[in-house]
Amino acid sequence: MAIAIPTAGGSLNAVPAPAKAALSANYVDFTSSATLGWAQQYLPELIEQEVERYGKRTISGFLAQVGAEEASASDRVVWSEQGRLHLSYSGTITDAGVFTVADSGTHAIRLGATVVLSDDNGAVIPGYVSAIAADLTTATILPYEAATVGAVTGFDTYTDDTGNTASLFVYGSEFNKGTNGMGLGGGTNDFAAVEPSFKSFSNKMTIIKDTYRVTGSDASAIGWIEVSGEQGQNGYLWYLKAEGDTRARFTDYCEMVCLEGKLSVAGAGAIGGSDLGADGSGTQGLFDAIRTYGHTTTGVVGSVASEDLGSFDEILKKFDAQGAIEENMIFANRALSLNIDDMLAAQNSYGDGGTSYGVFDNSEDMALNLGFSGFRRGSYDFYKSDWKYLNDGALRGSLGYNDVRGVIIPAGVSSVYDEMLGKNMKRPFLHVRYRASQTESRRMKTWITDSVGAATSDLDVMTVNYLSERCLVTQGGNNFMLFN
Repeated sequence: MAIAIPTAGGSLNAVPAPAKAALSANYVDFTSSATLGWAQQYLPELIEQEVERYGKRTISGFLAQVGAEEASASDRVVWSEQGRLHLSYSGTITDAGVFTVADSGTHAIRLGATVVLSDDNGAVIPGYVSAIAADLTTATILPYEAATVGAVTGFDTYTDDTGNTASLFVYGSEFNKGTNGMGLGGGTNDFAAVEPSFKSFSNKMTIIKDTYRVTGSDASAIGWIEVSGEQGQNGYLWYLKAEGDTRARFTDYCEMVCLEGKLSVAGAGAIGGSDLGADGSGTQGLFDAIRTYGHTTTGVVGSVASEDLGSFDEILKKFDAQGAIEENMIFANRALSLNIDDMLAAQNSYGDGGTSYGVFDNSEDMALNLGFSGFRRGSYDFYKSDWKYLNDGALRGSLGYNDVRGVIIPAGVSSVYDEMLGKNMKRPFLHVRYRASQTESRRMKTWITDSVGAATSDLDVMTVNYLSERCLVTQGGNNFMLFN
């Protein structure tokens, strides 16, 4: 290292002072970057440890609570979910009893089936399937009783020929003595079996990367601040702090990608680094999966939503029509959490202004509990937990308008057919798949390059590399609810 020798009368303090005193000429300035000395004669009290002013800064851990992690050796994860067991359809019905399927255009209703049909005029009528069109788009239904609305000989009297909106479900069948079995009437209607239906879902892996770099000189320089962090780093080497924070941030990114991820569409422009093209980059996160396959509450931009038992009863009706999973977790932001607390507190008829809710036998010597961790409504149990990710001032909590106030996630496992393994598997409703094989695991990969801490090049730096390849599998999305 070269040493600069100052000239006499320059910055070198070579003139003796007449008395023992800390003067500006012979005392270094602690605050001045020009003199790199002390500006006062008193030694300051140095508090070496960093103050953790934001508490725990990481948000990872949500997926670990509600799901699991499994290895996968493919770019894409594909799974199939069971369809409904019973037959139900929506469409239109004419006064002649011709029911036209609206959604798929075809149906599995067979000759001789008995159905319950309802239309938008309020009629609920049991009927018998007497004919089926050759293209399987319509079925003729004869009523067992006179219509409760309109004409007595049909399902309704209409002002036009297009029919009324209707829905039906099959509840059984009826045949005369000595007749053939279900659907064996000959011709185009000669079919008997109802094939089980399923729906295939998929998600693709995405590669996440980050890097930290420090020079060899800085890596060996001692500092006066005692560092600490979420990754357990401690000591007086500042690069430990920076590398630990980078690692913690990357760990959070791995989780947030599984929450916020979005599959790109053709023409959108966000192709990222994917090898699958403009309509194949990205990955589907939890929020997008619920919006696509699950349920969302109705939200109004800029409004402050409030919860009550009536709104939760509507949620129960949705779940009744789906998997009816008994135990569910609510992960909420602050506003939703407080709204639920207030809703439950209002059920206590002995409270005055909510002063006795929480622990209902409060005394003057007992701490007042103003919060609830769960409740039971109908046959459903809901367990509530605050979600730091939605409240954090640097993440969802920083948005001017946050369109996610919370989620309801079913507890337990679901059974699906894994097309990679070729068999039915029980899996948590949420779980993360990461790329791995016998020789390479990309769950959370870290390696050091260059000359400091490694010997891969002559560059006098230490480069820490981070990589993960993963995606989220949201099974049974119809059992999830997103609070808008």
